[in-house]
Amino acid sequence: MKPRIKRNLLPVLLLLAAIIVFLNAWWAFQAVRTLATNAYWLAHSWQVVHQVERVLGSAVNAETGERGYLISGMDSYLEPYTTARQELPAELARLQSLTSDNPAQQARIQELRAALERRLVILQKAIDMRKHGVPDSSAPLLIGGPGKIEMEHIRAVCDAMETEEDRLLAIRTASTNASRQRAQVTVVVASALDFLLILFGFGQFVRERGLRVAAETAGERLLLAQKETEARATEIRSLNETLEDRVRVRTAELERINRELEAFSYSVSHDLRAPLRTIDGFSLALQEDYAATVGDAGRDYIERVRGGVQRMGQLIDALLQLSRITRAEIIRDNFSMSGVAESVASDLQEQSHGGELSFDIEPGLTAYADPRLTRIALENLMGNAVKFTSKVPHAKVRFGWDAGQNAWYVQDNGAGFDMIYADKLFGAFNRLHGDKDFKGSGIGLATVARVVHGHHGRIWANSAVNQGATFWFTLQ
Repeated sequence: MKPRIKRNLLPVLLLLAAIIVFLNAWWAFQAVRTLATNAYWLAHSWQVVHQVERVLGSAVNAETGERGYLISGMDSYLEPYTTARQELPAELARLQSLTSDNPAQQARIQELRAALERRLVILQKAIDMRKHGVPDSSAPLLIGGPGKIEMEHIRAVCDAMETEEDRLLAIRTASTNASRQRAQVTVVVASALDFLLILFGFGQFVRERGLRVAAETAGERLLLAQKETEARATEIRSLNETLEDRVRVRTAELERINRELEAFSYSVSHDLRAPLRTIDGFSLALQEDYAATVGDAGRDYIERVRGGVQRMGQLIDALLQLSRITRAEIIRDNFSMSGVAESVASDLQEQSHGGELSFDIEPGLTAYADPRLTRIALENLMGNAVKFTSKVPHAKVRFGWDAGQNAWYVQDNGAGFDMIYADKLFGAFNRLHGDKDFKGSGIGLATVARVVHGHHGRIWANSAVNQGATFWFTLQ
């Protein structure tokens, strides 16, 4: 009876053993799958952390390049900024793809993208201002203000993302350790039941070991990448400290130059005028008291001396005006550009001596700029037009808005000039006509250029000899 029971029990035991082996094998398989999944998510979390560091590094590189350019004015310093602008969209897209399973991280990425766009706009604005020759105006964008706030915001968002990934790393690491322990126990139990299961378990163990080695290798690579990122961050911090020192040196140098300019202006306005007044006074005394004694030739010499002294005085006045305009603060306001032009035309009409002179002022034009400096620019441009039409029987000066050029213009039908010399128009003391033909100091157009550049605009001209000239300018 007992052997029969044993024989009947054996299939049951075998079936039970097979079920147990199957369950052990199934549990082992599930444990290995869980381990592989956890290893994948561990690597994924490190990839997200590394990608966040890459995005932050690109943002810092952009700011570093911008600072270098603002300080030096050399285009080569813009290379990190340009590279960062090109790489940031792809890096943000990569980061968004890596965190597509995490809504909270997706929301932070949108916030990070918006902050980066605002920061890049501020950097581009400072670069544009530096390119147009206004380094002092870009200093607030370099030192602090909205740019600093946006950069701190970017770092805060990146820190929040890394904190989230650290939390996920801790959870996944614990889950991986638990899965590994379950897999080891399952393999040992399955090995004790059957030799075949031992072979099968050994294969599963080898497979699990391979997955673990792969995970460790991936972890080592990520660790190396993390160390490299930290080294780059240290290098960037060192560069930032160096840049701050250079900014301080540059600021001190600019302050020294400004003091020298102020001293030069004082010297010109006081020290140079005194000897000129002396020469003019004694020349006038000679002219009034000794005119009969010196004769016609002597009187002619005295007239030439007085004319030269007076012209020197005019040049000093023009030079001082150019210096003041260069250092003047731009105070913008809405005003009638047509009204300013009509006022200037009225003054020039009163000052004109003989000849037929007419002005054509386009009505209803307004501008948002510095009214005082804009009037000085129009006085010089329209005054030049009047001067160079003085030998034309029917002189005509026009002012208005050119929609095709998207700029203001002053046009005349006067002597004009050869475009070969157009690059010399806006330099101080550069004159295209002789003093015998047209009187002038050579400062007027240089003054106009300073006003236009102070408004971040540009000025250009087109002309031909004896066919008049047209000057366009913008006030951004």
